Amino acid sequence: MGMILAHELLKNSFFLHFCLVLWLKNETKYVSLHQICITIAIMLQSKTIEQTVNAFRSDYVFTYRDLGLPPESSANVIRKLNRMADSGVIQRLSKGRFYKPKQTMFGSLKPSQQEVVKDLLEKNGKIIGYLTGVSIFGQLGLTTQISNIIEIGVKGKKNNTRRGMYSIRFVQQANIITKSNIPLLQLLDSIKSIKQIPDSTPDSSYNRIKAIVKSLDEKNLDLMIKLAMKYNPMTRAIAGAIIEELYGEDEARSLRETLNPITIYKVGLTKTVLSTNNFRIV
Repeated sequence: MGMILAHELLKNSFFLHFCLVLWLKNETKYVSLHQICITIAIMLQSKTIEQTVNAFRSDYVFTYRDLGLPPESSANVIRKLNRMADSGVIQRLSKGRFYKPKQTMFGSLKPSQQEVVKDLLEKNGKIIGYLTGVSIFGQLGLTTQISNIIEIGVKGKKNNTRRGMYSIRFVQQANIITKSNIPLLQLLDSIKSIKQIPDSTPDSSYNRIKAIVKSLDEKNLDLMIKLAMKYNPMTRAIAGAIIEELYGEDEARSLRETLNPITIYKVGLTKTVLSTNNFRIV
C-alpha cells in the first residue's frame, strides 16, 4: 500500500518538494526520500480514515470496505481501525467489524440487531433474509423479553454463526422472501412459534396475533393465506382458526382443506379463546 501511495504522491510537485526538504534534513540519519514519502502517505491516509469514520452515523456497523479505500490499503486500514477501537473512539463488534457507539446520558448503546446483521439481510440491493424470532416477537407485542440470539429467515440452508455477543441462527423459509411480504412471514413465524414465545402464554399470544390479523387489508389477508400454505400443519391450523373466527368459514376453507381431518393440534389454547374449533385445536 505504501509503495503505491508513495508512487502516486511523487507525481505531485509540491509534495515532492516537501519530501525532498525532509529528506535533506534527515540525510545524515540515512532516511531515504522514498521512506519519508511512504510515512507521510500513511499519515494522510490515517487522517482520511478518521474523517470518514467520524462522518458515519452513530450505531453504524462497518468494515474496512465501507471506507472506500483501495483494496491494497486494507492491511493499514485494519490496523488503524484496531487502534481506534483500542482507544475507544469506535467499538469492535466482532473480528473486522466495528461501530460508532451512540452516546446517551446512561452510557453508550450497542447497535440494533438489524444493524448487526444487515449484510445477512440484504446483498447488492437484493433481500436475502429477514429478522424473526424473539426480536420480532417483541416488536409485535408478543413478549417483553430480549435475547442475544438473532434468528434470520432465509431461503435454503445456512450454517449458524456468531457475531460478537450474538448467536445467529438461520431458519429456513419455504416462501420466496420479498420486502413486501416480510411482515406477513414474521407474523406466520410467530404463529409457528406460539408455544415457545417467552414470557407469554398461547392464549395471550393467540389474542395478540388475532388483533394483528384483523388489522390486515384484504390484499394482505389473501397473501397471508397463500404464504401460510408452505408452513407446517399446526401453523396452517392456527392461522385458519383465526381467519375463520374473524371472517367466516369460507375465507378459511382453503387452509382447512390442506389439513388431515382427523389430526388434533395440541397448542395449549383454552376453550375461552377459541370461539370456533373446526380446526381441531386443543
